Amino acid sequence: MKRKTKRSDRGLSESHIEKRIEEISEVHKQMKYVYAAMLLHSSGQKISEDNVKKVLTAAGVGVDEARVKSLVAAMSEVNIDEAIKAASVINVPAGSAAPAAEGKKEEKKPVDEKKKEEEALAGLGALFG
Repeated sequence: MKRKTKRSDRGLSESHIEKRIEEISEVHKQMKYVYAAMLLHSSGQKISEDNVKKVLTAAGVGVDEARVKSLVAAMSEVNIDEAIKAASVINVPAGSAAPAAEGKKEEKKPVDEKKKEEEALAGLGALFG
């Protein structure tokens, strides 16, 4: 017979849960703007305020002018293709490398290129506060 555990048994207060829900909701709102920018990028369109607004409006999302301005400014500082490439390398689980890459030795990147990738990721991270 399973014992029902109360939230307080797990160290979760009602206010803590509400705060986490609000944080998740805020990230979800921000991601809609990033998705709009990524859709524009993948379709070869310019990431501009007008284009982001059009995508969000077409998706039925209310547009926050300040968020759009912030997103477009942040994205102008980021090489999106490099950021995607860097993120895909970071998120590949160990041992799941592509078979074609098995025989290759890992090449060391020059420090400058690594720094550029870190800056690109930092630019994307700035969108999330």
